[in-house]
Amino acid sequence: MRGRLNVDVAIIGGGLVGSSAALALRAMGMSVALIDSRYCGAQASGVNYGGVRRQGRPPEQLPLAQRAHAIWPRLKERIGIDGEYLCSGHLKLAANETDMASLEAYAAKVSDYGLDLELIGHNDLRRRFPFLGKNIVGASFCPGDGHANPRLVASGFAAAARRAGAHVLENTPVREITRDGGGFVLEAGDVIDVYTPVVVNSAGAWGDEFAALFGEPVPLTRIYPSMVVTEPLAPVLTVNIGMEGGGVYARQVERGNCIVGGERVQPLADPDFSRPRGETALTMMNRAAALFPGLRHAHVIRSWSGTEGMIADRNPVIGPSSTTPGLIHAFGFSGAGFQIAPGVGEVLAELVRDGRSTTPIGAFSISRFAADARQSIDRTIHGSGAEREPEPQQRGV
Repeated sequence: MRGRLNVDVAIIGGGLVGSSAALALRAMGMSVALIDSRYCGAQASGVNYGGVRRQGRPPEQLPLAQRAHAIWPRLKERIGIDGEYLCSGHLKLAANETDMASLEAYAAKVSDYGLDLELIGHNDLRRRFPFLGKNIVGASFCPGDGHANPRLVASGFAAAARRAGAHVLENTPVREITRDGGGFVLEAGDVIDVYTPVVVNSAGAWGDEFAALFGEPVPLTRIYPSMVVTEPLAPVLTVNIGMEGGGVYARQVERGNCIVGGERVQPLADPDFSRPRGETALTMMNRAAALFPGLRHAHVIRSWSGTEGMIADRNPVIGPSSTTPGLIHAFGFSGAGFQIAPGVGEVLAELVRDGRSTTPIGAFSISRFAADARQSIDRTIHGSGAEREPEPQQRGV
């Protein structure tokens, strides 16, 4: 016989977003089921690069990033471990004058957000960061950013939520969701039905599938970033480093290993999974060695990849469903969710309790895709200048 679990909130997806939301909801006194088809934190949240950066994000994400920024130094009091978090600073490099102009424009655009960005020219850059190669034109430095160990942080939030009293259901795929009066019934795994008035869809690269069940298609694609880690080395990189326009990112942990990323790989036959490739690792290390001469003779000891959800505008989906009361979405972080996830968890808890958030999230509404679809239909049928007919009343699924 199947068991029954009644909770105030059911969260689909035990990654860093879902587990931080579960912890925040428990702090508010709500009963929570955190449900994951595998292990909490084992997907993108636990296998990403580990950059804890605000620099380079679209401006609309920065209030959320600032909220999360206040959480990272207090990880130990929140989840019992520091997650190897280091406030090292984040250095974004410009390979040419065009990239430097882009960094300058970004710094001007976000000057009111409290990032304290510092633009650094070629000569000063070489003096302050002598580990860099000679061909860098300049950089933008964000001193308050840093990096952490995603494997420790992602699982740490889930463990803290469990200690706080959340029902953590691992290896329990959600097979079906149905509306039951004013709430939902989740058929979870083979043995339990979860009854709840509120569902949080934080299913990562699979979040679009749950949104589509309620008539909310999202143009999400999957990406498979690849990373490598070197043997322990003497100090080489003192800051978390990225490149304007992408191509390579790198950081060094306290025990000496360097983590390098910047390439993607292809999925396996099962698109839930991918596998790193030797030539990809070699490409990343060659790029890194050209930028950081101290890595020229480093040995790679491990490589890995993960599955993440990508949205073209680089913004996630965060907020209430536009079709279904009681459903809240939080997915599609496009490879940049690690830093903001603890802040997203607090926002989700506020949405459940208060129906609104103290942090602006309007830019992340799922309704932006419905508007895009309507405009596309209008252009196809009537031409770009056509007036739109009145919209039908939306109904819950």
